[in-house]
Amino acid sequence: MKDSPIFAKTYDLVAWLIPVTIKFPRQHRFVMAATVQREAIRFQELLIEAAHARSPRERLIAADAELDKLRTHVRMCLDLALLKPGQYEHAAKMLVEIGRLLGGWQKSMTG
Repeated sequence: MKDSPIFAKTYDLVAWLIPVTIKFPRQHRFVMAATVQREAIRFQELLIEAAHARSPRERLIAADAELDKLRTHVRMCLDLALLKPGQYEHAAKMLVEIGRLLGGWQKSMTG
């Protein structure tokens, strides 16, 4: 599990997102920062659960939905000027790569 790139990339995303969101202005910390942090960590948890499951399909579907929520809220952080364009670009690249890896894992379950 730890050797798989999706786990390493997700860990890197979470480790990057938490300190960035902690710096959000106070009025956004309790809604947007907490939401983004919770979704990123929940996505990571779903991947870990899928890796340990006999039949990971449902957890991978849930992880895909969680990743979509995270993408949406990261974009909202840009629109609310909570993230700088460069930060958003960095996060978006990480999310795209993780999405590709997740899609590959899902396809391997159906093939």
